[in-house]
Amino acid sequence: MDIKTFTSALAQIAEEKKIPKEKVLESIEAAIAAAYKKEYGRKGQIIRAKLNPETGSVRFWQVKRVVDKDMIYSEEELKKLKEERKKMGTAVLSDKKEKVRFNPDRHILLEEAKAINPNIKVGEDLMIFLEAKKDYGRIAAQTAKQVVIQKIREAEKSAIYEEFKSKEGEVVSGIVQRIEGKNVYLNLDRTLALLPKEEQTPGEFYRLGQRLKVYILRVEESPKMSTVIVSRAYPKLVSKLFELEVPEIANGQVEIKSIAREAGSRTKIAVASKQEGIDPIGAVVGQRGSRVQAVIQELGGEKIDIVEYSDDPQRYISQALSPAKVSEVKIMPKNKALVIVPKDQLSLAIGRDGQNVRLAAKLTGWKIDVRGPEEEEEK
Repeated sequence: MDIKTFTSALAQIAEEKKIPKEKVLESIEAAIAAAYKKEYGRKGQIIRAKLNPETGSVRFWQVKRVVDKDMIYSEEELKKLKEERKKMGTAVLSDKKEKVRFNPDRHILLEEAKAINPNIKVGEDLMIFLEAKKDYGRIAAQTAKQVVIQKIREAEKSAIYEEFKSKEGEVVSGIVQRIEGKNVYLNLDRTLALLPKEEQTPGEFYRLGQRLKVYILRVEESPKMSTVIVSRAYPKLVSKLFELEVPEIANGQVEIKSIAREAGSRTKIAVASKQEGIDPIGAVVGQRGSRVQAVIQELGGEKIDIVEYSDDPQRYISQALSPAKVSEVKIMPKNKALVIVPKDQLSLAIGRDGQNVRLAAKLTGWKIDVRGPEEEEEK
């Protein structure tokens, strides 16, 4: 074996697939073991190989589980199990789950195992050294190739799952690769992400090659692949976009205390300063509105109201109803608030289809009842 070429190929595969070198080496060892078993072993055997990447030498072992006589099914028990299988189908119920059907290729009795390793115990695996072989046929080589491909795919899938699992709750950038029905698939460099219909912004249209920022909701693992579910409608997408645009939020000087969103239409966020001398609204809006405009542009023109958070519920509710001007806020029992606004501000306070007051209620956590002065006097 050309060690220099082998090491270079090992490093190249690890870099391209973004998986550890150790995982690539394990895949090759599994492939060599599969080729050995195909050429020189038997069907029931468990063969393991250990490759030294510095010298190119390979060692082989056969693995056998150590059992005692009490762990082995007798002929009578096996006969009984066959009868149970006929009655109950393929699933066989047995109270003796720890018992095994003895296979000389997979099991070894404790007495025989102790002759090889005196310290071995029941239930442990005994490694029996095998003679190394150098000559392999075409079928064995093809088996090795298939095992390498399969193992590297499994390692890559696992690496992708771990990477994006750690990114849940973050915003990433992706390119629209294909559109199937109502589902949109984005290329996130290493994998495709699914943007389902329910997580799309209402009224937003997507085109191939379009670059979008999306919020990673969750990563679902399946036997074949890992699926990254992303969202454009989730409220935290807005707060994460502000983190990217506003350094004061990223370093903790300004905090987003609450957010209420109706995707594609309007969002309200409440901000508070954690450092004296910093205007939270000014920091979020930016010079000439540059920061908030960058977020609005990313969201396709969605309106964003920024209000200052307050521990005083009356002041907080009043500010949450902006841009409407509020005359009075009365705190009522059961987390309710009665808001009195001038007659000319009533429609603005309520908003189109009640959107403004609805978002203010979500933002503050209070049930808000907006009334004009005449309505309150009549009541």
